[in-house]
Amino acid sequence: MDFYIKALGAVELRRFSNDDGSIHVSELSVNGTIFHVHEEKESAGQFSPLRCNGSTVLIGLFVNDVDEYMNRAIAAGATVITPAQDYDYGYRQGEVRDPFGHIWMFEKKL
Repeated sequence: MDFYIKALGAVELRRFSNDDGSIHVSELSVNGTIFHVHEEKESAGQFSPLRCNGSTVLIGLFVNDVDEYMNRAIAAGATVITPAQDYDYGYRQGEVRDPFGHIWMFEKKL
């Protein structure tokens, strides 16, 4: 959860842990938007992107300053997929892969 707190400015609202202390689910908020991060659950077909060597999901997060979020994510350990840039369809966007393999697109309508 430290990555999301450092990179996205997330606030952890609550956490449910397993008996061994590992995290079952963490509820986080970024700018008032709540999302959950769950553990892998093989029986339900929910796998870590690192385990699958890829991701089937791109998480688009609308932010006020794409470059700020890109820089914070990189400083917290993300790798750049696509640098932040303006597109002719009226958006500024950049993509990173977080340390867990999840892909984030930071975006803003111009």
